Amino acid sequence: MSEDFSGYNPYRSLESDRHPTALYVHVPFCLRRCGYCDFTLVAENDALIPAWLEALGNEFSRLDRSFTVDTVFVGGGTPTHLSVTELQQLFGVIRSKFDWSASSEVSIEANPDGLDNDRLKALKDLGVNRISVGVQSFDDAVLKFLERQHTAVEAIDSVNRTCQFFDHVSLDLIFGVPGQSFGCWKQTLTEAVALPIRHLSTYGLTYEKGTSFYSRRLHGKLVPVPDELERQMYAEAIDFTAKYQFRHYEVSNFAHAGDDTTDSRCRHNLTYWEAKPYFAFGPGAARYLDGVRSTNDRNVVRWVNKWSRNQLALQDVERLDPEARAREALFLGLRQISGFDERLFATEFGFTVESLSADALSKNLAAGFLQRENGRLSLTSEGLFLADSVVSDFLVP
Repeated sequence: MSEDFSGYNPYRSLESDRHPTALYVHVPFCLRRCGYCDFTLVAENDALIPAWLEALGNEFSRLDRSFTVDTVFVGGGTPTHLSVTELQQLFGVIRSKFDWSASSEVSIEANPDGLDNDRLKALKDLGVNRISVGVQSFDDAVLKFLERQHTAVEAIDSVNRTCQFFDHVSLDLIFGVPGQSFGCWKQTLTEAVALPIRHLSTYGLTYEKGTSFYSRRLHGKLVPVPDELERQMYAEAIDFTAKYQFRHYEVSNFAHAGDDTTDSRCRHNLTYWEAKPYFAFGPGAARYLDGVRSTNDRNVVRWVNKWSRNQLALQDVERLDPEARAREALFLGLRQISGFDERLFATEFGFTVESLSADALSKNLAAGFLQRENGRLSLTSEGLFLADSVVSDFLVP
């Protein structure tokens, strides 16, 4: 813990007119762990699922009343690794304390393998209306390198069937994979936009400490693609998707424009990028309530054991002071392609951008990485390629 918050209770009573309207639930189960994955999960341990469901129910029961939310996001892991019965039990736990309307966004993450029609029908019956499918690639060689369990043909079939059940389907894709050519990446983009999807997320492959990919890179057994090739792939994702009416609205995310009444952006993720509060449950889940960020224990077995005894299972707790909250909101706001309104930012957080980081602001404006237009501060097209370094300039005084 970053501070002594041994007495902190994220499940205390919350004022009815100020409670968050977004909920995240973490399902930590997968068929296997891919070499690049550092998420909180266990693989090949389905025997733990009943205990996890019971523990999750205990965590939800700590809330002293029910809430209505506008967005629900069930992530993982692979939530659709659960059986139909287990999915029904999961949503029973969620519904015990949270409700939502027909106009709410209810998302769940899925892998193409195992996403059969029985699961799709069950999810629809349970109120899910948006599915994010972890395809990652439509090239079998890339999928094999990433240690995925599905083939390109199986992914296409899975996504097409999913679109028959749900109007809002999103795909995750990875670029910058060793051995992946520019032409291979463009072909994956071509396959993606040919499908009846409404949303697309593209991520450059990262090598997180603790993953097998990180270890292989460290020992010279895996060589990342050149930075220039990765840059070209990202640029192609931006240019190519625009030709097919996908609007680039966040550094890694694209939403189909649709008609004037359709907004295919992920409303739940907008909660994060707009620095709004949200509930979170499950091992490794991070919540943001009343200016406090707290993260549940990332060790799945330990989290289950603690909650099986009705013990809080927190790992990190950090109270953000007003300046830290403003810096984080600036950091998150700049990830949105439209940036943020500087006047509204100052009103809400009590700081101007200049008062937070005048040097970072002037440096990045002069370098052409940031721009001011109609009262908004945003990344330029060039700044997008250096987004992480640009926005990190604002995190420290």
